[in-house]
Amino acid sequence: MPVFVWKGTASNGEIQKGEIEAQDEQAVRRLLRQQRVSPSKIKAKPKDLLENIAFFQKKVSPKDIVIFTRQLSTMIDAGLPLVQGLEILASQQDNKTLKKILLDTKSDVEGGSTFADALKKHPKQFDRLFCNMIAAGEMGGILDDVLKRLADYMEKALRLKRKVKGALTYPIIVLAISALVIGVILIFVIPVFEQMFADFGGSLPLPTQMVVNLSNFVKSYSLVMIGVSVVMVFLFKKYYKTEKGRRVVDRLILKSPVFGPLLKKVAVSKLTRTLGTLINSGVPILESLNVAAGTAGNKMVEEAIYHVRSSISEGRTIAQPLGESGIFPAMVVQMVSVGETTGALDQMLNKIADFYDEEVETAVDALTSMIEPFMIVFLGGTVGSIIVAMYLPIFAMAGAVSGG
Repeated sequence: MPVFVWKGTASNGEIQKGEIEAQDEQAVRRLLRQQRVSPSKIKAKPKDLLENIAFFQKKVSPKDIVIFTRQLSTMIDAGLPLVQGLEILASQQDNKTLKKILLDTKSDVEGGSTFADALKKHPKQFDRLFCNMIAAGEMGGILDDVLKRLADYMEKALRLKRKVKGALTYPIIVLAISALVIGVILIFVIPVFEQMFADFGGSLPLPTQMVVNLSNFVKSYSLVMIGVSVVMVFLFKKYYKTEKGRRVVDRLILKSPVFGPLLKKVAVSKLTRTLGTLINSGVPILESLNVAAGTAGNKMVEEAIYHVRSSISEGRTIAQPLGESGIFPAMVVQMVSVGETTGALDQMLNKIADFYDEEVETAVDALTSMIEPFMIVFLGGTVGSIIVAMYLPIFAMAGAVSGG
């Protein structure tokens, strides 16, 4: 729908201006008359040539979606109609991409579409979990409650993601700095020493010769090494996109000694919170499992949940196939079993998620504390070894001079 820029005089004589979305200029005039504004100028807003090119559009962050969800929940709880709430939030939105999405959604809802179906047209911003919960909220007449649960769920998921990302970012940055420092020493510093030693003549100590050989190798094949690294990353990504590749890599990740236990706790926390939120919002158990499996983030966990889903359709409980998978800890299986028995599965799943959120936080703090000294020792030891190796010939020559 086109946007028009207008200027006019209000009933109190005040000059006003703004933007309004309407079918044509006549529709704009009708809307302004309803607002008791006498328009003096109306013209179509010039179109941005880049607005339909995805690359140039501002991305909608998860935080933007959380804020929108919580604000809409508050408006609906206060008694505002859905269409009016969407219109108000769109008018207040600074992110042009999200503003366009909200206006499109509002138009679809006004045209008779359900809110969930309107959101499904924007899968990048509103995933299956979001749309399924909205659909359940519309059907049950508890849309405001569902929106509040969604906002709570997304905030906790974002907090967990930031915690894990912070734990993984630190060693990556330190390793990158270490590689850069060592690379500069090997490419620019070692050749200076090599030339100096060549001028003095004589054979070099074994550690020094090894460092010089390494320097020559890096200088000669640095571009080849970078090219091979890029190709390997590309091939790894391509392999990981395959069914077999993702299964192999995700299995290795869960079994890795340092990050495996942490990522398993993250997967359990994310899965149980997603499942608990869906069930609590009225989404059927089979559909909840289907959606939760798609958001697990690990192929092994995803396959385990699909196995649980097929087992339930055959009349079994959730706890039995969870225990058989070998992925979920015994405590999780027992708590799920208690939740099924007492009829409070959603509450039990959320308790499990809260427990594992704390476990993840503790594990991340411990991991960071463990990695920090290791990285310092690694960087200091590597650079120190290179420096000592390069000074060995100088010590030898100094000894020879003093002995002579």
